[in-house]
Amino acid sequence: MAHDHSHQHGGGTKNLKIAFFINISFTCLEIVGGFLTNSIAIMSDALHDMGDSLSLGLAWYLENKASRKGTTNRFSFGYARFRLLGALVNALVLIGGSVYIILEAVSRLQNPEAVKSGWMFVLAIIGVAANGYAAWRTKGSTSLNEKVISWHLLEDVLGWVVVLIVSIILQFKGWYFLDPALSIAITLFILYGVGRRLWDTVYLLLQGVPVGLDLEEVKRKLQSVKHVQSIHHTHVWSLDGQNHVLTTHLVLENITAYNQIDEVREMVLEALDKYDFAHHTIQVELNKNTCKMDEG
Repeated sequence: MAHDHSHQHGGGTKNLKIAFFINISFTCLEIVGGFLTNSIAIMSDALHDMGDSLSLGLAWYLENKASRKGTTNRFSFGYARFRLLGALVNALVLIGGSVYIILEAVSRLQNPEAVKSGWMFVLAIIGVAANGYAAWRTKGSTSLNEKVISWHLLEDVLGWVVVLIVSIILQFKGWYFLDPALSIAITLFILYGVGRRLWDTVYLLLQGVPVGLDLEEVKRKLQSVKHVQSIHHTHVWSLDGQNHVLTTHLVLENITAYNQIDEVREMVLEALDKYDFAHHTIQVELNKNTCKMDEG
């Protein structure tokens, strides 16, 4: 028995598209600004944003593919899990870029260089505005892919706020070590957030039970349905972090007519309604010994 629910992701796809074009445009501005200011923090962020732009482009493509493409003979569940692929690639790109940034910043920290704080201040204002708008566009995202992007855009906003503060300080004090120190601090913060999202993605790829869903509670709901004598092979996993899948075997008792089986199916769906599973696969058995699968 399969029970599907459709989910709309058009708004999320459009937001990723807008965020991509904002990010790639600002990255080009950052590269020029980094040379003008001689700021390692801005140059590092330009490299970081270049990775972000590539990640956003990939996220936009995969989100669009996942939401528009139906099931195929090769991908019977459709392309929903491509969102996890996007989230995984995005996280790995960001981690790789962050490691490079830290190495460059440590080198500059040992030998601080003067930066043009006036230009740095102007870029920081633009950075807060551009990244703030992009973060606002992806606020309230539902898929894990979009959440990774949204989280990082929010971090970028906070990062540029700090850059703004440092640029003001540097106009009055020659504390040029603040530039690489700031770069390291921002990058470590980003690594923390992305690391958590990477674990969430890997957990779902390993088909772990979705966070917030109690498998034992699901089993109790199934077991409480009239005529259900026992259950086995009950598994719950997620396609993409928001569309969950349930498979289970039900052993029935006191069944004297075929229409009672249909009644049990309806009661099972009612019992599971609160979980809003995207797919159900429920096998009904009148004798547990007829199940050919090993207990699991």
